[in-house]
Amino acid sequence: MSGRAQLMWDEAVTGYDFGPEHPMDPVRLALTRSLVGALGLDRELEVVAARAAGESTLRLVHRQDYIDAVKAASVEPGRADLSYGLGTVDDPAFAGMHEVSALIAGQSVGAAEAVWRGDALHAVNFAGGLHHAMPGAASGFCVYNDAALAIARLLELGAERVAYVDVDVHHGDGVQAAFWEDPRVLTVSLHEHPRTLFPQTGWPEETGAECAEGTAVNVALPAGTGDAGWLRAFHAVVPEVIADFRPQVLVTQHGADTHFEDPLAHLAVSLDAQRAVQVACHELAHEHAGGRWVALGGGGYAVVDVVPRSWTHLVGIAAGRAVEPETVIPEGWRQEVFARTRQLGPMRMTDGRWPVSWASWEAGYDPADRLDQAVVAARRAVFPLRGLLA
Repeated sequence: MSGRAQLMWDEAVTGYDFGPEHPMDPVRLALTRSLVGALGLDRELEVVAARAAGESTLRLVHRQDYIDAVKAASVEPGRADLSYGLGTVDDPAFAGMHEVSALIAGQSVGAAEAVWRGDALHAVNFAGGLHHAMPGAASGFCVYNDAALAIARLLELGAERVAYVDVDVHHGDGVQAAFWEDPRVLTVSLHEHPRTLFPQTGWPEETGAECAEGTAVNVALPAGTGDAGWLRAFHAVVPEVIADFRPQVLVTQHGADTHFEDPLAHLAVSLDAQRAVQVACHELAHEHAGGRWVALGGGGYAVVDVVPRSWTHLVGIAAGRAVEPETVIPEGWRQEVFARTRQLGPMRMTDGRWPVSWASWEAGYDPADRLDQAVVAARRAVFPLRGLLA
């Protein structure tokens, strides 16, 4: 197996553009790729442009009638079919929507193929992680569910156990839905509580269909959760279920919208805590999945200050050259930021909170603490189904 990591990148993915008023500004992708280059990380891995996902691949998750609706809206955006979630405020139709959505999906599928076949140990597609798209509908800024498609392709290639860990601030509902009845896939989502955030799913009691009980794990965090609580919750649930499941591949989604600067959600997580979870996911892949790791992007709407730094850290970790938090960001990149956005870019690769720390679950918990209540709810819902002590 090659130890070299792959970065999936095609400049055309920046055409995934819902318009100037939409929060998912594709400049976040361009600036991430540019920062990866400015720090020299692209010399540490192979940069690969995979083919767009074809219809037979898209059908691994999506219905044919939905694919047809996306293609039609791509040609005539003004006639998008609202019954498929197209042409809404969240998912406005745009010319070429099918092509660029299929291209992003193709990068995630290509990443999965490379890791499964041994062409790379790790592969990153930070343009991916579009985890809300459903088999028959667009949802939450997501047209095709590249994360689910990557997992479905792994199963098609012969994988018997794939684990998916989603640390986006929003519940990974589309991926959970795609594999709700499939015991070969473990989906774990750590997100803001559905009472206070879209998509209003991801309750701890959602544990999988009867034929796949215990394969959906949901940790619903109270609004306002910061670094110590977020990391405590992650380490209190995720490593134990991953160790029990013994995946052959780990697929992770790293939405950056948990950040305290993100305008669309209510957690208070720093860049440094996001980096800590990226490191933890990398370690979990090596401890339990033979090192096979597919890492995706996701949400993130502080498109200058947060997203490029968070996902550049992810690329560095996957490449085996983790960027030190105190690293000074090259002035050339900051000039590019200003030229593109008229905003001032960040100075360093940290929010000043490194090293981050948290209290281990093994040391005990406080039944009156809201964060600990969230962890207890998740453990009690799913651990007994897996034969684990809650």
